[in-house]
Amino acid sequence: MIVYFLRHASAGERMNNPAKDDKRALDRAGIEQCGDVGRALLALDVQVDMIISSPLKRSAQTASLVGNEIGYEGKLQFEDGLRPGATFVEFRKLLDKYSRYETIMVVGHNPNLSEFLGRAISEAGCEASVELKKGAVARVEMGRSSAALHWCVTPKVLRTLYAAAAESSRPKTSRK
Repeated sequence: MIVYFLRHASAGERMNNPAKDDKRALDRAGIEQCGDVGRALLALDVQVDMIISSPLKRSAQTASLVGNEIGYEGKLQFEDGLRPGATFVEFRKLLDKYSRYETIMVVGHNPNLSEFLGRAISEAGCEASVELKKGAVARVEMGRSSAALHWCVTPKVLRTLYAAAAESSRPKTSRK
C-alpha cells in the first residue's frame, strides 16, 4: 500500500477554545499551499484511491483542495484516528480499515501525523524523527512488516519544482 501523509496547510493561529479551534479554516497562505501541493502532485502523476482526513475544518479543506487539484473524484472519508491527539494504535486501525486500497492519502495534524510517519518507517521499538511542516507531503510504501519513505517535501519545494518544470516547458525565444 502507498500512503501519502499530508499535513494540513496553514490555518493561522491556534485558538484557545478547542471547539472554535476545531472549526479554524485555512488562511490565504494555506489555500495557496494546497494549490501548490496539488499541482505538483498532479505533475508527479499522483493518483489516490481514497482520501482520509481528520474531521477538523482545516484538514478537511486541505484534503478537498488538494484532492480537486489531483483529480480525485471520490468522497472524502473522515476519521477520528487523524484528529489531534490520536494515538498510533488508532492510526494503525485506520490503515487496517483501508488496507484494501492500493493508494491512500491521509490528512491530519502535528505532532501526531509526524509521529505516525516516523513510527511507520522506523524499525520496531524505534521512532524516526520526521518533521512535516504545514502543507508538507510524504510518500511511504508500506508492506506487512516494514515501510519505506520514498520522499517528503514541503509546499515551498513543490512550488519551486513546479515553477521550474513550467519554465522549462516554455518555448525558448532567441535574442538578437
